[in-house]
Amino acid sequence: MLEKLSSVLKKTTDKIANAIFLDKNLVDQIIKDLQRALIEADVNVSLVLEITKKIKQAALDERIKGIEKKEHIIKLLHDELIGLLGEKREIVLKKHNVWMMLGLYGQGKTTSIGKIASYYAKRGSKVCAIGLDVHRPAASEQLKQICDKLNIPVFISPEEKDPKKIWKKYESEVKKYNLILIDTAGRDALSSDLIKEIKDIAKLTKPTETYLVMSADIGQTAKKQASAFKEACSITGVIITKMDSTAKAGGALTACSEVKAPVVFIGTGEKSVDLETFDPESFLSRLLGMGDLESLMEKIHSVVNKDQIEKTRKRLQEGKFTLDDFAGQLESMNSIGSFDKIMSHIPGLSKFKEKVPENMMEQQEEKMKHWKTAIKSMTLSEKENPEILEKQTSRIQRISKGAGVSTSDIRALIKQYKMIKELISSQASLDGAQLDQKTMMKFAKKFAKKIRF
Repeated sequence: MLEKLSSVLKKTTDKIANAIFLDKNLVDQIIKDLQRALIEADVNVSLVLEITKKIKQAALDERIKGIEKKEHIIKLLHDELIGLLGEKREIVLKKHNVWMMLGLYGQGKTTSIGKIASYYAKRGSKVCAIGLDVHRPAASEQLKQICDKLNIPVFISPEEKDPKKIWKKYESEVKKYNLILIDTAGRDALSSDLIKEIKDIAKLTKPTETYLVMSADIGQTAKKQASAFKEACSITGVIITKMDSTAKAGGALTACSEVKAPVVFIGTGEKSVDLETFDPESFLSRLLGMGDLESLMEKIHSVVNKDQIEKTRKRLQEGKFTLDDFAGQLESMNSIGSFDKIMSHIPGLSKFKEKVPENMMEQQEEKMKHWKTAIKSMTLSEKENPEILEKQTSRIQRISKGAGVSTSDIRALIKQYKMIKELISSQASLDGAQLDQKTMMKFAKKFAKKIRF
């Protein structure tokens, strides 16, 4: 996400940190690079000029000397970017929660409801969804399909054309849940009819939170849209979707900051787990290539079964780690997201990722598919003692033919298995769920030295 901006920010901070002397030519170059990157990311031009003016003044301020100046400029850049991203808002569920989702057509309201429902259901909340979009064809059916897939209760009335009647029909049922997610109608533009309908629904349902859903690729129109909705409906937060599919998103992020509507969630992919609580500090850390372990660990804990974690921990303590265990780890990684996405969260690997050729990430993910196929073609003894495959090449050839994968794929599998086993086993502090940043940094450093694509 925001790859170009991220690249420029990392290069800028490196230039400042490594500069022997910050002369006017270097400062001008840094400022131009920043301005270009921020504008291309759809950050408002006036805001860009305001930020870069402050940074330039600090860089040329003769009262600030040497190392102090470098540190001052980097901190100033950090603080200004945090200011753009807005303040973090902690979402704490109450005893009874009604969340109403607003937004225009195609912004991702219904998909976001599925992700939010999954997010809180996995954390022990009793969640349901109700479809009050009576205008878009098949809106209720889409909501039902998403919720059914995630095993989330959903209440719809496809034939009913009055959203207030749908709410009244199911009101007693939905109130049995502590988190109710309301899907509302959208329009091509914010119209008086839409505002009236939203106000009527809000009056009836009494939402505890009202979230505006905006796509990351909305561009400079984000401010106008956010302002209009906030004026009409008292927006309490914003959800920005499709953060994975655009190199921009600056427009949506800065618009939210300007209208004082905090970003509470960001959607980073198509899977149900591709939802993150928005933390400006963590987000900026990722942009600067410093990783974001907190978000990664949150993802891991949301997709990995606690019983399985404990089982794996005990097996590691006993010195047992089979290829079936390895396959399980691969499956968990696949649930978290792409290899590229995982690497961007880990300090050390986030920078290492830049050195990897563009298509190598896809190749590695394809390899992982071949590995899982190969493991299914192995005998129990081969899975439990993969080392025997290295001693008996006839076994590798048999598995290759049976699984339809190359012998080199199987050898790569054994190599990766041994590496992962060594790395995990070496973590003395591993307790299955609590990996601190220091441990993860050690893991990342060692992994970066060993990994081969």
